[in-house]
Amino acid sequence: MIEVKDLSKSFDGKTVLHEVSATFYTGRTNLIIGQSGSGKTVLMKCIVGLVKPETGEILYDGRDYLKMDPQQVKAIRKEIGMLFQGSALFDSETVLGNVMFPLVMFSDMSCEEQLERAHFCLSRVNLTGSENKYPSEISGGMQKRVAIARAIALNPRYLFCDEPNSGLDPKTSIVIDELLSDITHEYNITTIINTHDMNSVLGIGENIIFINKGHKAWVGDKNRIFRTSNEALNDFVFATRLFQEVKDYIIYHGED
Repeated sequence: MIEVKDLSKSFDGKTVLHEVSATFYTGRTNLIIGQSGSGKTVLMKCIVGLVKPETGEILYDGRDYLKMDPQQVKAIRKEIGMLFQGSALFDSETVLGNVMFPLVMFSDMSCEEQLERAHFCLSRVNLTGSENKYPSEISGGMQKRVAIARAIALNPRYLFCDEPNSGLDPKTSIVIDELLSDITHEYNITTIINTHDMNSVLGIGENIIFINKGHKAWVGDKNRIFRTSNEALNDFVFATRLFQEVKDYIIYHGED
C-alpha cells in the first residue's frame, strides 16, 4: 500500500498540487485520472521520486520515502517497476535483451537465473517465441507487453504505469488493461495507473482518484463513477467518453 498525505507541489510560484491525500491499495488497480494539466502526472512523479514536493508524506507500506537516506531510496527503487508511456524499449536490443536489462543491472542472479526469469516474464505476457525479434519488428501492442515483462522482471512490489494505452487501438488496449489487472491480482502488487482512457476506467478501475486543478476531487470505483454528483468529474467522464467513442468509430470505419 502507498499512502500520500497532504502533498503539495509548485512550479515557478504556481501550485499544481494542493495538499493531496490518497491511498493506493495493494492487490488492486489504482487509477489516477484527470484532464491534461490537472496535476495527475506530477502526482505520480512525486510518488515515484522524480519530483520532490514542498510538503507532505509519501509512505510505502509505512516507510516515509521523503525521509529516506540514499541507501534506503536505492533499496526501495528495486521494489518499483515502471511502464512508460512510449514503452521506452532499447531499439538495439532484442525483446529478450530488453527484459534482461534490469536483471543484469540490478539483480544478484546468475546468468542462468536471469535467462530463466526473463523467459518466464515473456511467457507471462504471451510473447514466447518473440525473444530474438527487435522492437522495430513487432507491433505497438507487443512492444507494450515487452515493456510490462521488463517492468515485472525484478518481481516488484509497486508498479507504476504512465498512460499504458497511449497510441494503441481499442482492442489492444483491452488486452493491456486485462494483463495489468491479472498481474496486479496474481502477484499482489500495488499498481498505480495514470490514464485518461475511459475504457480503462470502466474496465479495471478498482480504486480511482480524480484530480481536478491540483486537488483530489473524488475517490471511488468504476461502479460509482456514473452515479457521482461531482460536476467536474461528470464533465470529464462524459466529454472523454464521447471523444473515445468518436475516436473508436474513426479507427474502425475511417474518416468517411
